[in-house]
Amino acid sequence: MEYEDFYRGRRVMITGGAGFIGSNLARRLVDLGANVLLVDSLIPEYGGNLFNIRGIADRVRLNVADVRQDSTMSYLVRHAEIIFNLAGQVSHIDSMRDPFTDLEINCRSQLSILEACRRNNPAAKVVFAGTRQVYGKPDCLPVTERHLVRPTDVNGINKVAGEYYHLVYDHVFGVRACSLRLTNIYGPRQLVKHDRQGFIGWFIRLAVEDREIQIYGDGSQLRDFVYVDDAADAFLRAGAADACNGEVFNVGGAEPVSHRDLVRLLIEVAGTGRVRFVPWPEEKRAIDIGSFYADSSKFKAATGWEPRVALRDGLARTVAYYRAHLPHYLNPEAQELLPP
Repeated sequence: MEYEDFYRGRRVMITGGAGFIGSNLARRLVDLGANVLLVDSLIPEYGGNLFNIRGIADRVRLNVADVRQDSTMSYLVRHAEIIFNLAGQVSHIDSMRDPFTDLEINCRSQLSILEACRRNNPAAKVVFAGTRQVYGKPDCLPVTERHLVRPTDVNGINKVAGEYYHLVYDHVFGVRACSLRLTNIYGPRQLVKHDRQGFIGWFIRLAVEDREIQIYGDGSQLRDFVYVDDAADAFLRAGAADACNGEVFNVGGAEPVSHRDLVRLLIEVAGTGRVRFVPWPEEKRAIDIGSFYADSSKFKAATGWEPRVALRDGLARTVAYYRAHLPHYLNPEAQELLPP
């Protein structure tokens, strides 16, 4: 495919490259013949895990650095043709407990990366990992990009600020940039050590461990889900398409599924786990947005992207992965870089 051929021999940088989406994207890029630089702080609580790059470690370069380090980022962006900017703090609960760290990572650091590009490499193309969280509680479904941006937590506010920095640098300074507003991404290499970075990874871990999965309320709230390979494909298409420059795009699943039906399917696929319905915790009820699913037609029209991995198949692949490798995700700080 033309957009895949685009990456052969290209110098590509991925911030958050040892994390969930970043490492899966790196695998695609390596297979496409790209020259890949991974930048990751390897802070275990944020999902950076050296085990994620097992099998490609000899075909990528890894720079252990924090995106908050201005001088380091100014150096690292110099030779990148495409930058996939995935580094971030994604926990909504953590952002409410520690808003200043979230501000540093999701706002100030994004500005630093863009300034580094403006001053040292204005020809770079930057694709930002945005989030559907910026919309807040939707007025109508499915949600299009025309919906008001109205986040309900500190993380959503800071993520939309980071996104808008990218758009401003595209419009004003000519640093080509776009943002993908991702819905619930799931799949192999996701952080499952705790439940603060999205519920689906946590549910998958509980099913694999044959434990109880707790659903808040009656489980009727709807969500759409995107398998990580489809998310990686979305980034590849956005990076190769100048038609995406200066725009925001929803990247959502094929159809909405209720929490209740998701867990039933997961338990069926895994053959383990059980479910219990429990009242909402107050700290989560306060920032819950209710049902949400996205309209991704704008991105499909611009790039031809569409989700290809069905939810049942994606869950089966993910369960199989964690059954084989779960210990590497429960204590990642103890892992050393394994041979490729």
